[in-house]
Amino acid sequence: MRRLFLLLLTTICQYVAAADTLQLSLPDAIAMARRQSLDAAVARNSLLAAYWEYRAYRADMLPELSLVGTLPQFNQSYSAYQQADGTYKYVRNETTSLASALNIKQNIWLTGGRLSLTSSLDYIHDTNNRNFMSVPLSLTLEQPLFGVNHHKWHRRIEPVKYNEAKAAFISATEEVTMKTIQYFFDLLLANENVNIARQNKENAQRLYDIARERRRMGHVSESDVMQLKLSLLKAEATLARAESSKNSSLFRLRAFLDMPDSADLQVVSPPQQVLTGTPQLAYVDVLDKALTRNSFVQSIRRSQLEADYAVAQARGNLRDISLNVTMGWSGIANDRLQNAYRDLRDNAIVRVGVAIPLLDWGKRRGTLRMAESNRKVTESRLRQQQQAFNQNIFLLVENFNNQRRQLSIAVEADSIARRRYQTSIETFVMGKINTLDLNDAQIRKDEARQQYINETYLFWHYYYQLRSLTLWDFSTNNSIDADFEAIICEKP
Repeated sequence: MRRLFLLLLTTICQYVAAADTLQLSLPDAIAMARRQSLDAAVARNSLLAAYWEYRAYRADMLPELSLVGTLPQFNQSYSAYQQADGTYKYVRNETTSLASALNIKQNIWLTGGRLSLTSSLDYIHDTNNRNFMSVPLSLTLEQPLFGVNHHKWHRRIEPVKYNEAKAAFISATEEVTMKTIQYFFDLLLANENVNIARQNKENAQRLYDIARERRRMGHVSESDVMQLKLSLLKAEATLARAESSKNSSLFRLRAFLDMPDSADLQVVSPPQQVLTGTPQLAYVDVLDKALTRNSFVQSIRRSQLEADYAVAQARGNLRDISLNVTMGWSGIANDRLQNAYRDLRDNAIVRVGVAIPLLDWGKRRGTLRMAESNRKVTESRLRQQQQAFNQNIFLLVENFNNQRRQLSIAVEADSIARRRYQTSIETFVMGKINTLDLNDAQIRKDEARQQYINETYLFWHYYYQLRSLTLWDFSTNNSIDADFEAIICEKP
């Protein structure tokens, strides 16, 4: 009865432990990493930073309404006053003043200038008088005549930067997937190594027990028994190392997925039919998708524009001529507020500012030449990067197309090696092979299984690396996009 109770208790504990273990497939791990990993959070925050930078640029192109005022200002002080004979004396100031202005400003991207519309009212009350001054309407134009048009360049650069950030976000999401694959297969290989080591230990124990019986019967030598004893000790040490490596791999995967340390994961190997379900890829097609969608292309465009912008700035700094025109009406009154809006008079200011260096020892010309040289360096560097990018695409396509064959070979080799090892055990028990042949069969079995796991990892690694570069899902033949509005509006 006691043995039955212990057996029942053991069964229940095993069932509870199995229920607490999370069976994690590769697609589940990828979805979890994209949703809650720290790398995914970094990618989202980078996208948000780029979005708000783009919003700030868009807002800079829209009218800006502002209210400026002093409500009120009290002044009770002494100040120096020069009299008619040239002497000074201190006079007492006792004033109350109010000032307000309503401004509307609009940047003009076509010309690089700025247009302002202002309405203001000032009021000063001293000991004996009240004074009002109104400017019902004042129109001001600030226009650089020969300088660089910053608004025009920002209008060209900022959308490219934001598109680059959006493409970089999708690429970063795919890179999260690639990291997930690495940690997933590290744990899968570690689990497989533990299983291999445990099975090898059990087999080594079994063979050692058989050898001791056969030694008592005089069928094997003492040397063979000692060799099997050493194999058993080696198998126990290998199992301990494999379990330690498994715990390390499990910790890394849990940390990457931002899961609690107490979570017990059991990774599930991807089905073989899924591995071979993707089509062969053509380099020209993959390169065309990469050049159309990858953030690298946007980065090249942005770098070219920024280099041209730097040259335009250096050329604009050779001379500075600006036009400032203010036109409007103003009125004054010293009794009532409404009188300040009667009998309005013209209020016009025209100013042309000039700043032309007469002697700067070639500093501005040197700055221009430096900007032009930097643009040429940028163009050469971008051509190098383009060449390396194309070469990387070519090698990835070749590796991916070749990997299917490598994986097929690894599957067959794993099956053959396991059958050979099982046959070697049976043959050794019959006494037809020695321990060296048995050890060789075991080594080949372990290597074949590890090679299969590694080839599986490489298949998924190459596949998602191509997805990351092209932003294209080749299994469904559809583009990889993201709902940026939902991501931006998502609460942290």
